[in-house]
Amino acid sequence: MFEIIKSGGWIMVPLILCSIIVVAIVAERLWTLQTRRVAPDHLAAQVWNWLKNGELDETRLESLRAGSPLGRILAAGLELRHAKRQVMDEAIEDTGRHVVHELGRYLNTLGTIYSIAPLLGLLGTVLGIIQVFARISTSGLGNTQVLSGGISQALIATVVGLSVAIIAYVPYRYLRGKVDDLVIRMERETTRLMNAVRDADHAQEPEKPPNARKVREARA
Repeated sequence: MFEIIKSGGWIMVPLILCSIIVVAIVAERLWTLQTRRVAPDHLAAQVWNWLKNGELDETRLESLRAGSPLGRILAAGLELRHAKRQVMDEAIEDTGRHVVHELGRYLNTLGTIYSIAPLLGLLGTVLGIIQVFARISTSGLGNTQVLSGGISQALIATVVGLSVAIIAYVPYRYLRGKVDDLVIRMERETTRLMNAVRDADHAQEPEKPPNARKVREARA
């Protein structure tokens, strides 16, 4: 294996670094983007029970905020549940943007690697071909051993570059889809809970007395 890497030339160094970064990002994102860690099941139902029982205090809000990304969004809205609807919606949207950005962390790096890895392999191919022609100019076409080093460098760099790109592209597409699914899940849970909170607040509001003028007009 070391001889193969050595035959690929110096371009193998950035390609190997890219492959290590890909493995690290994929492992970290697979751990972080677990559904139970981002949007736990029944979290919205638990928060609703706290609200109904009057148990939602600052301590529970802090615990909710620190527990998961979905909890951060719910806590942002619940803090302003007695404010105007527009104010609460803006707080939820602002927190949601930060959460979505954090869920997509490192994915741009992963996408960059799968884009540049083939280019690095192509660069290694060109360098290998240049080496072949340089040796041809000095040794002629008769000595195949002199030419084999440049040819092997060209082929190995191409193969490794394409391999790194494929290894990066597949998890990139999967993780991007995973983030989209989690965002939709969080939006659904947040909307359901906030609608329930608003309905409950409206139900508790005292009914306003009818306008006297409208009553007289109705009787007339």
